[in-house]
Amino acid sequence: MQNTTAHKVFHLKNGLRQTVTNLLNRHCWQIIKLINGPVKPYFGPTCSERIVRYHCNYGLDVANKTSQTDKLRRMDLKLKEDKVPVFQPKHAVILTKMTRYEYERKICHGMSDTEFREYLDSKDSDYLGLLERHRNHYAALEIVQKELIKANIETRIVHRFDLNQSVVDWADVVFTAGGDGTYLLAANKFINTSKPLIGINTDPERSEGHLCLPKNDYAAPKFGNALKRLLAGEFGWKWRQRIEVTMSGRHINDDPVELHDQQLIFPEHRFTEHIAEDEEVRLLRQSAPEKMQFPSRKLPCLALNEVFVGESLSARVSYYEITTDTTPKEKQKSSGVTICTGTGSSSWHFHINQLSLDSVEKILDIANQVSGSSFPVRDKEMTEKVMDTFNKTLRFDPSDPLMAYTIRDPVRNAVYKAEHTGGFSKKLTIRSRMWDACLVIDGGMSFKFNDGAIATFQIAENNALRTVTFD
Repeated sequence: MQNTTAHKVFHLKNGLRQTVTNLLNRHCWQIIKLINGPVKPYFGPTCSERIVRYHCNYGLDVANKTSQTDKLRRMDLKLKEDKVPVFQPKHAVILTKMTRYEYERKICHGMSDTEFREYLDSKDSDYLGLLERHRNHYAALEIVQKELIKANIETRIVHRFDLNQSVVDWADVVFTAGGDGTYLLAANKFINTSKPLIGINTDPERSEGHLCLPKNDYAAPKFGNALKRLLAGEFGWKWRQRIEVTMSGRHINDDPVELHDQQLIFPEHRFTEHIAEDEEVRLLRQSAPEKMQFPSRKLPCLALNEVFVGESLSARVSYYEITTDTTPKEKQKSSGVTICTGTGSSSWHFHINQLSLDSVEKILDIANQVSGSSFPVRDKEMTEKVMDTFNKTLRFDPSDPLMAYTIRDPVRNAVYKAEHTGGFSKKLTIRSRMWDACLVIDGGMSFKFNDGAIATFQIAENNALRTVTFD
């Protein structure tokens, strides 16, 4: 009798579970459509979609009797944060950039002031200009520090050599004082953390600072205005997606080369590793079996802007196999590949792909000749509109879970067709056929990527970088 009752209860639970699942699957996207209106092409989930998915996941969890309490709490917290941002840090770290003056001084350590000045003069560098900008930077840094202390926020200033995980763990927020390069250096230390990273431009006259707060209103001299808005909650959180790289090959456990530091430490050894690498590959090929299996691992840093894959020396052709989630495998030769996020779409990716006014005029002129059309090629207003319209398509939102890839200078001939030279992708894989190649993350961290190595690129949505916006 008990077994029969238990059997009925079991089937009743299963039936209820299946019914709830079916209802949610059937009506989830109808709800989204009602909230959002007609479906529009969009790379990432809207806020209303996230809300619906949250409640759908909650219903499924109840139906399946699974323990997802922590997950739901995190999702609920994120939704609340998106609505009502709160900024009340007790500890702040300021990462200061290395000025050009400091950089030159470090390279020329041991020189007297007179010798150092003569050295700069010998290469037509403006000693007084470098010194003035160095002093201006530290004056701006002092303004930022004083404003934070005035707001009762305990503050530490660190240089890039001193920024490590323990420093990030201590801070509630990290500010960068410099430009985009300093911001990217800091972003490399932000793994598995939701702490905000905020950029402050300390040289608005000479630095654009796309990753920093808008320089016209919130550069370092006006940092007090920015801090007031932050503390008052007059801002929004912005989550910038980043690229996660999984790599296999002989060098997966090698420490990356920090390109920012390499020349400072070994300025005379810039290319010596290429010679050693060539000899290492030659010896391995002589002694290794035909097929070798290597493990894979996720690289210890994420790309906020872009990843470059190609030969270390730009004069050498890069050879590789590439495949994406929308294109088949293809062997290519080129000057390398860039894979960027929405954040990086306004940087290197944009400058590689943008059209100039001259290019638009030539294309329209050829179109007239070929098709018999009569586009007003000499109408500057029209050609500028065409140019701007195309160039705007190259940028996409930093929060979109999407990558854009570009094949630089693709080789096209009877052997290499280069049918797919760029586009958008959610997953991309490259197999190296190069002998002295590198995989470089955000222009700073370089990993060896030689013949046989495989790298897979995808957006790491769980590791999106928390930033702020005043829009």
